[in-house]
Amino acid sequence: MKVINAIYNFIVGDWIILSGIVLAVLVLALIHYAIPALSPFSGVILIVASLLVLIITLSREAYSQHRH
Repeated sequence: MKVINAIYNFIVGDWIILSGIVLAVLVLALIHYAIPALSPFSGVILIVASLLVLIITLSREAYSQHRH
């Protein structure tokens, strides 16, 4: 179990990042198949979603009670 946890921490590092990116990819897949007209904007949507996930993670770390 320690090996799996170490690999996870090395690759992802945070559950918020992992779940946010997976959710963004699922939304992009849904857009690709359900609304093909928005498919050209999928790159922009992925970039915005990734930035939002990273901002949420950073703000959680910055305003954490453990830092003070």
